[in-house]
Amino acid sequence: MRTKTHAAINRATNERRHPAGIKDRRLLAGILVLVLFFACSSRTPSDVSNLSWDQILAAGRNTNVTLMMWGGDPYINAYMNKYIKPQLKDHYGITLNISEGQGNKIVQILMTEMEAKKSESQIDLCWINGETFYQLRQIDALYGPFTAKLPNAQYIDFQNPFIRYDFQQEVQGMECPWGNVQLAIIYNSEHVQNPPQNMSELERYVKEHSGKFTIGSDFTGMTLLKSFLIALAGGKQVLSGPFDQTKYEKYSKELWEYLNRIKPYFWKGGKTFPDAVAPMHQMFASGELDFTMSNNDGEVDNKVLQGLFPKSSRAYVPEIGTIQNSHYMGIVKQSSNKAGAMIVCNFLISPEAQLEKLKPAVWGDGTILDINKLPTNWQQQFRNVPGRHYAPNRSEINQRALPELAPEYMIHLYDDFRKYVIEQ
Repeated sequence: MRTKTHAAINRATNERRHPAGIKDRRLLAGILVLVLFFACSSRTPSDVSNLSWDQILAAGRNTNVTLMMWGGDPYINAYMNKYIKPQLKDHYGITLNISEGQGNKIVQILMTEMEAKKSESQIDLCWINGETFYQLRQIDALYGPFTAKLPNAQYIDFQNPFIRYDFQQEVQGMECPWGNVQLAIIYNSEHVQNPPQNMSELERYVKEHSGKFTIGSDFTGMTLLKSFLIALAGGKQVLSGPFDQTKYEKYSKELWEYLNRIKPYFWKGGKTFPDAVAPMHQMFASGELDFTMSNNDGEVDNKVLQGLFPKSSRAYVPEIGTIQNSHYMGIVKQSSNKAGAMIVCNFLISPEAQLEKLKPAVWGDGTILDINKLPTNWQQQFRNVPGRHYAPNRSEINQRALPELAPEYMIHLYDDFRKYVIEQ
């Protein structure tokens, strides 16, 4: 089967599935400054904390809501533009304006607004998780808690720690869960009969198949490295809890030694690394690489259905496990339309919107709802969603799910992977 052009894949997978984190330490320094200067002075316009849901509906109807989110996948964009936008307009008269941007850009905009002491933000709602959530909390840029006011929040599976905690931070109503995913490694079953299940097997495969494997320097690549870090530490409990500099230095040293040992056998001899998952998907589709990876465990079905990946593509989670996490919607503290933003959030977590998003041909994004809490008719519809053909079932990979580490681990991995591997 011939796949579509590289340009098509690039449009489809320009970056990762979740909002990116922040790598620049200068930005972190700016955040610390803002914590000092604005923690006690930020205003909260149009507070809706004391309103009933009916009052929130009345205040938010027929308004404009600006959502900033990553826009690199045409299927996600189609879900938002062709399904979410019309539904919001029809049911609530809300015009949803989507502005493209993710972690770094969102934080920079909100920091600039706070420095300028603007009383209203240009952003109402943002798609975030992980270190972006951490840094927005540091500068007090998020409104909340608010999720308890959303009627559909009664269906959210907050008993699931992968939803209740975001990079080991309890969300506490400060962001609304939207989807849940787990990193999966994708391989071509015509070229790979026994995919590596641990770091030793990966090392052996890479050395025996020179040039057919690589790791990106992006969010997806760093998420895989967190799995390796946990494996080197001896299990998920070792690195659980707050960031530990001593533990990080010990196990990351072993990680860099491992990667540098196999780097000469990477794609291009390890002299260059993809800076996003899109080029990896391109090279996988063309046969240049035997493996690619995705933060969305169901993406392989989506890409095969699009004709971007060959039908011999398969996704798996190795025995050492991979990171499972959730992504969220946050309401900006200086939003002038918190009521409208809350209505949007409530619809995004509705059974109908979550069901549509779950379908492999639409997005294939995991739901954050507890299906057993839903009315019977909705339970049946969720159970009737077409099954996966190229990815393992969620029940299988859940057994190998690793919790996210504290956000500082990701920040350090970004910097140190470049310093100790890419630049060596």
